[in-house]
Amino acid sequence: MDANAIVCDAQQNLSLTRVRLPAPTAEDIVIRTVYSGVSPGTELALLQNKIRWGPYPLCTGYQAVGVIEAVGDNVSAFAPGQRVYYRSNVGMMSDRGDAISAVSGTHCSHAVVQPGKAGVTRLPDGVDPATASLFVMPAVGLAGVDMANPRMGDVVVVHGCGPIGLGVVAACAHRGCRVIAVDIDDDRLERASALGADHLINSSQRPAEEQIADLLPDGTNGADVVFESTGLPQCIDPAIRLCRPYGTFVWQGNYGEHPIQMRFLEPHARRLTMYFPCDDGGPPCRQAVLKNMAVGALPWQHTITHRVEPTEAVALYHRMLKDQAADLVSAVIKWSDA
Repeated sequence: MDANAIVCDAQQNLSLTRVRLPAPTAEDIVIRTVYSGVSPGTELALLQNKIRWGPYPLCTGYQAVGVIEAVGDNVSAFAPGQRVYYRSNVGMMSDRGDAISAVSGTHCSHAVVQPGKAGVTRLPDGVDPATASLFVMPAVGLAGVDMANPRMGDVVVVHGCGPIGLGVVAACAHRGCRVIAVDIDDDRLERASALGADHLINSSQRPAEEQIADLLPDGTNGADVVFESTGLPQCIDPAIRLCRPYGTFVWQGNYGEHPIQMRFLEPHARRLTMYFPCDDGGPPCRQAVLKNMAVGALPWQHTITHRVEPTEAVALYHRMLKDQAADLVSAVIKWSDA
């Protein structure tokens, strides 16, 4: 079947392209995409070939919300007209018959998927579809928080307030932690405040280590848990220094496939415990964040800075590739009406 998708070639040129999806089988469902959510960090790394999930040309996007248009004869758990969220699309081809890597291909007007392989789940009643299309980002944060297990009253530093860091802020606030958000952008810090951060630190004005020391009681040497959420190798050592002796450090960012360096003696002397969360925690985390969105406990709409049509999304991605989208926190692409 025919569809429209945002496709990137090896020269990092993006376009809204007519593509062909495989014909649905008896095991598949067909979804009309309503919104797809943009993941700036991972998608940009894919577009720039810093991480690789498949060869160019490729269609990125791994979070979307849509309406089921058709179900195969062997599908009993879903029905046409239901609103769903999902994590992937099938492979696709260009009009010329060239293969396009779906990584994971949700920036497309339609999806043809087997429910068990694409993480398809009914969307809870009461959740805004645009906000819901960004469900992976807070789920990634929640998965990291669940792994590290900060307790009520713990001092937690979230180092970097992009979409992943903001997910950590919200999850730690829900646990009753004392949350300190650190970033170099005041706008992102204000969004962290809206999601439950207790203290906001702009580290471009004064070292975060000094500002955090001012917030803590005398004799307290750092935070109980530090989540390094920037994904920037140059931020690792400064973030480690924010952690108290015998504290916990969480590698919440994705630093790519290339080797990175860190100063060994800093965490060694502090005798830190480190955690390496990966992905979004699967169905339990996804369901938890969407439930919290639906009941108003997770006001994730505060993270959205851009709402664009597919043609506008192409220009937005080109801005991202040129490092001209400093105002972007998260974005949603509207493909059709709900």
